[in-house]
Amino acid sequence: MYAIRLGDDGAELRPLEPWHAEEFLAHLERGREFINQYVPFGSRATDVPTAREALQRYADLRAADTASLHGLWLDGRLVGGVLTLHFDAENGTCEVGCWLEPAATGRGLVTRAMRVLIDWAVEQRGIHRVEWVAAAGNESSLNTARRLGMTRDGVRREAHLHHGVRHDLEVWSVLAPEWRRTRARADR
Repeated sequence: MYAIRLGDDGAELRPLEPWHAEEFLAHLERGREFINQYVPFGSRATDVPTAREALQRYADLRAADTASLHGLWLDGRLVGGVLTLHFDAENGTCEVGCWLEPAATGRGLVTRAMRVLIDWAVEQRGIHRVEWVAAAGNESSLNTARRLGMTRDGVRREAHLHHGVRHDLEVWSVLAPEWRRTRARADR
C-alpha cells in the first residue's frame, strides 16, 4: 500500500487497517486519556478484538466511500491519525478530524498529514467544502484549523455531551478555491 513521507523526521501517513489492531490498541493505551479529553475516539477499543472491530468499521465505511482512516507513524511507531467523516463526494462535502498520543504532539504531524488528506479530497475527489469540528476548549485542534487556513463558521452551543459535560463545538471550514490559494502561497 502507500506510505507518504511527511518530512525528514521519520513521519509517514499510511493506511490504518484491521490487521493493525494490536498496534492500534497499543497506541490507544499509550494515549487514551489524552485522546479522549474531548472525543470518545477509540474508547470502545479495549482489547484486540474490539480494536479490530473499530478498524473494520472504518474499512467498511471506506468501501462505502463515506469515510477514511489513515495512520500517522513516527519512526515506525503508530502515534495518531487523520480521517474523513461524512464524506459525500456527490455533494462535495466532508468533515476531517485527527487524533494523537501525547508524545507526538508539537511536531506539526497533524497539519502535515491533513494537508495531504485535504489535497486528496479537493483535487482527486472533487470535494468543495471541508469541515473541521472541534470542542471549543480543544485549543490544539482549533489551532490546527487555523494553520490549515480554515475559517470559523460558528459555534454549535453545548452540542456535544462528553464525560457528563456539554461542550460547545466550533465549526471551521475551507472551500476548494480557498484551499488552492492557500496551497499556492505555501508552495512559493
